[in-house]
Amino acid sequence: MPVSVVWFKRDLRVSDNRALAEASRGPHPIICLFNLEPERLERNDVSGIHIEWELDCARELGKSLGELGGKLLFNFGNVVGKLSEIHAQYEISSIFSHEETGLNWSWNRDKSVTKWCKQNSVSFTEYPTNGVIRGLRSRDNWKSKRDARVVSQLINPPLVIKSPKDLKSDIIPESKDIGIESRMLVDRPNPGEKAAISVLFSFLDERGRKYRSGMSSPITGQQACSRLSPYISVGCITIRQILYYTRRKQKKVKINPRSAENRGWTSSLSSFQSRLAWHCHFIQRLEFESTMDEIAINPELDEHLQRVQDKDRYQAWAKGQTGWPFFDACMRYLTATGWINFRMRAMLQSVASYTLWLPWQDTGMHLARLFLDYEPGIHWSQVHMQSGVTGINSVRAYSVRKQSEDQDPDGDFIREWVEELGSVPTEFIHEPWLMNLEQQELYNCIIGKDYPKPIVDEKSSRKEGVSKSYSAKGKPDVRKRSSLVYEIHGSRKRRN
Repeated sequence: MPVSVVWFKRDLRVSDNRALAEASRGPHPIICLFNLEPERLERNDVSGIHIEWELDCARELGKSLGELGGKLLFNFGNVVGKLSEIHAQYEISSIFSHEETGLNWSWNRDKSVTKWCKQNSVSFTEYPTNGVIRGLRSRDNWKSKRDARVVSQLINPPLVIKSPKDLKSDIIPESKDIGIESRMLVDRPNPGEKAAISVLFSFLDERGRKYRSGMSSPITGQQACSRLSPYISVGCITIRQILYYTRRKQKKVKINPRSAENRGWTSSLSSFQSRLAWHCHFIQRLEFESTMDEIAINPELDEHLQRVQDKDRYQAWAKGQTGWPFFDACMRYLTATGWINFRMRAMLQSVASYTLWLPWQDTGMHLARLFLDYEPGIHWSQVHMQSGVTGINSVRAYSVRKQSEDQDPDGDFIREWVEELGSVPTEFIHEPWLMNLEQQELYNCIIGKDYPKPIVDEKSSRKEGVSKSYSAKGKPDVRKRSSLVYEIHGSRKRRN
């Protein structure tokens, strides 16, 4: 008897899942498939924490499918090979899935499945994901299309999933069981769709009240930020779901916005919705340019900048040993937890590209491996922006000293994550190298021994990087490319 296959990629949920819903309306039994491609383990942007997170979320997906009568197969190998195996046993009539906006490797994988389906007379339907529009010809049309999609009606999970009677679910292995090494993360979130919904409600019930004022600091951001990004990255929850509940909260607040219960919510909910729109905007860039991990969207500009790899600078940057306390605290916090707030992500990349003049490809890969919530479309768009290789964005070179004083004025975050400075008083915590030797001995922190000296003069190096960037940005060939980049990628609400 023919079957339908629901191929789960980065859509590990049963609710608001059109592929699953459409397959359930069909006449055939359903086989659910989650496939892990071995080639991913060889990629420089992938680390064990990504794979372990996906496997854990897939395990939760298997439980949810089982509650509906569904069966989830797992394959660690080539997806076309697995589809061929299923086809030989059951005869696949249709495959349902979601579009994935990714780098070249996933695009090539999807094309190989399309080719296999044509060769075997199998229907293959991919449904849109969030607010990314496939086949879009101009950004002039993007916003209206995106907005219409993300406010459309949520899709309920099927009441029951009919599976082949002889089919049994596979046990989703632990990452270590398939030879994947992963670092232990501090306070890693619980995996899966149910956990994602719980985190969303905790944000909309109370944590999000201080979102607008608290999201810029790595201290307050730990609670004030939504913390939904790891779930969005593997599709445990959709932008449409998040926006639905956010707008519902917004309607309640509008009834009496100045009440004690609702005070602070109006601006925070507005800012949050704006960030949801930016989420889709940046991934749309990758939909146009699937090589953003290798090639700048303004290659002429990148060529003029001529950044060079410096091993010592790179290692100090990557390990949080630059000698700039706040920067090092942020890098070490990210390494330990797999997360840090958006502004600090921008600072980490900006310092690499402007102050240390390191190639964005190398530093971008390192950060990709550190982020539990690694989303290629957002990550590489931000790497390009914070490295100044788009030609259409402002030069944003973050001052470590300013961010340190603004976001951690008392130095508590620094002392927590840079233990070498645990005894240093607030007077010197932002620039400990200003202490004389007697003070260094008093506070048990000898600069150059217990804690490194600044790897370069931060202020002068940053200014030099900014100057080089502006000079390159003004070149005729760069300006010509920048106009084209804006036509394709520029953010705009109205027709250009």
